[in-house]
Amino acid sequence: MNAMETGPRVLLKRLREVMAESLGAQDKLDKIVDHIAANMVAEVCSVYVLRTDDILELYATKGLNPEAVHEVSLKVGQGLVGTIAASARPLNIQDAQSHPSFALLPETGEEPFNSFMGVPILRAGRSLGVLVVQNKKKRVYRDDEVEALETTAMVLAELLAAGELKGLGATAGEYVLNRPRTIIGAGFAQGIGLGNIVLHAPRIVVTNLFNEDFEEEIKRLGDALGKFRISIDDMLERSDVPQHEETREVLETYRMFAHDRGWVRRMEEAVRNGLTAEAAVEKVQSDHQARLQRVSDPYIRDRLSDFDDLAYRLLRQLGGDNAADVENNDHENAIVVARNMAAAELLDYPRGSLRGLILEDGGSSSHVVIVAKALGIPVVGNAAGIISNVENGDEVIVDGTQGVAHLRPGEDIRASYLDKFKFQAERQLQYKKLRKCDAVSVDGEKINLLMNAGLLVDLPQLSQSGAQGIGLFRTELQFMVSSTFPRPGQQEALYRQVLKEAKGKPVTFRTLDVGGDKVLPYLRSVHEENPALGWRAVRLALDRPGLLKAQMRALLKAAAGGELRVMLPLVTEVREIRRAKEIINHEMDVLTRFGHELPDSFKLGAMIEVPSILYQLDELMEEVDFASVGSNDLFQFMMASDRGNANIATRFDPVSRPFVRALKLIADSAVQHKTELTLCGEFAGRPLGAMVLIAIGYNSISMAAASIGPVKSMIRHLDIGKLRKILLPAIEETDGGQTLRELLEDFIDANGISY
Repeated sequence: MNAMETGPRVLLKRLREVMAESLGAQDKLDKIVDHIAANMVAEVCSVYVLRTDDILELYATKGLNPEAVHEVSLKVGQGLVGTIAASARPLNIQDAQSHPSFALLPETGEEPFNSFMGVPILRAGRSLGVLVVQNKKKRVYRDDEVEALETTAMVLAELLAAGELKGLGATAGEYVLNRPRTIIGAGFAQGIGLGNIVLHAPRIVVTNLFNEDFEEEIKRLGDALGKFRISIDDMLERSDVPQHEETREVLETYRMFAHDRGWVRRMEEAVRNGLTAEAAVEKVQSDHQARLQRVSDPYIRDRLSDFDDLAYRLLRQLGGDNAADVENNDHENAIVVARNMAAAELLDYPRGSLRGLILEDGGSSSHVVIVAKALGIPVVGNAAGIISNVENGDEVIVDGTQGVAHLRPGEDIRASYLDKFKFQAERQLQYKKLRKCDAVSVDGEKINLLMNAGLLVDLPQLSQSGAQGIGLFRTELQFMVSSTFPRPGQQEALYRQVLKEAKGKPVTFRTLDVGGDKVLPYLRSVHEENPALGWRAVRLALDRPGLLKAQMRALLKAAAGGELRVMLPLVTEVREIRRAKEIINHEMDVLTRFGHELPDSFKLGAMIEVPSILYQLDELMEEVDFASVGSNDLFQFMMASDRGNANIATRFDPVSRPFVRALKLIADSAVQHKTELTLCGEFAGRPLGAMVLIAIGYNSISMAAASIGPVKSMIRHLDIGKLRKILLPAIEETDGGQTLRELLEDFIDANGISY
């Protein structure tokens, strides 16, 4: 091949011709490495493919011993080839044998070769193998040669993914795209789900890789970038995008990245090397995704994710005949996978077919997780790399209890989980039998078990779970799943429906808890460094009394002639309750003046979530009709531990002396002032946590509907008096001996308590 017949464009043309020939898979791959070697003026060209067992197998070579094909293999991380597969980064060295990662494979006959260049075969950020060229002469390959080999590797990745080269070698397993894999994340919502992947943002698959006219493709890419930039500018100039909105900051960042010359240059270079505009975008996107998986710094990960989102939007902009959505309209047994998503988007999926949710990012207290818990589906979060490791339709097991997702599970894992499903079903039958039974302990104490809710879809679980009422109705969920601010009439209709569905059982409505990290897109907000500690909940309601007035008017009208229970979230000072009372009393006067019927009974309560209120308990208990402990936030603030931070999510134990002492202080105050007290939060929904609460004086606890069965089962096996004799003295101990959790676990074992 003469000099006029070299270069990446010529090479891609040759590859296209080879793929069109009527040859077997091995013959095609052999011809491909021949063409690459000739084009790159290399004495060796080799292709290693990653098998299901994380072994890189030599699949084809030009220049090495041909008998080594399908006989030579390396582990990921072993040798130069294994290092490239593990890091997903190119390696370009002039003296291969002097490199610390070099591992000699004598059977390949590679001893005479010195210079070495290898690039990962990447698809959607995943290493599918490694493409290598070598020469006897010591040299460092030029940047344009590295770029050309990366472009060729990208084409090989698409051929592998499309199944064009299947059936190579007697010892080769399935391609890495189909191999089983376990992604370890964090359990955000308990339970197990078995189903098939539904990508929330379906991947765009490029079907035409090679361009016929690179100048035309450069123009198409430039036109698409221009339209994309204009669309961002238009959004920034719209009057409904506030000057200080977080949304505006995101758009400004996108505009900056859309003009990033390095990003654009890499795409243009890929087009000049012979790819279509779409394939060039996909190649650069895959490189970024590979980098994303190696980065631990959250800020840099976010910036690389921005580039990933830009690439997806640019592919959409290019559209046309060369790109196609991979949609899975069949959502039967759907396990939804997303980087993150809005709460309303989850509700767009058919409720009966949802089996689980996996999030690459997001926190355990994010809006979509709250909704998922309400729907009773398991959630795994912080599942790094999940999106780049799945395809629509892949089988998956999501374990929200352990915080893992098993992709394309093998028979052993599938069988193990089928046993768990069977056991789970048997336990659910046992809980169902307890539905109409009271939660009465062995020594005769009755505990009031309530459920948490926030959407109409929750309400059937009130009777199904055997809950005695709704201890916490999160009114903000209606606002979070709506694209516009719910009108007073819509709010009233929801509250009336909730009371109707409750069929006389008590319902406690929490006033709007938004602001801070619960940003509503249609509600003007301000940027805050610590949103959980910022302008939210009752603070926002008192500063913007129109919100509280509208909501209270809707609640009062919905509960006309009945009972209405309302509690205020995040109370920090008792004077906040007094100010809220003034607003509520004013709304009652207005409704009366206009002839509206009021509730026969109205009770106002406060949530104990801020540690400062622990030093105002006497005043608080006198000021309210009831109190409710929000254990999630109270624990978070007491321990200065962000519950959405995966690094410290399990660092501190709620079943610890400091926190339990605070809970007991609240319970003792409620008894002293004869004030009704409930605790709502995840602490109450765990049988061991519920044991602690009951022992220190809480006879009313509220939890997720799915937790009522296990907690009720525990109570019916529990001798509360016996537990108190052991636990109460232990709470006051200071010698640092046995932890409360250890003590409780020993008590459970010794007394045969099951749940």
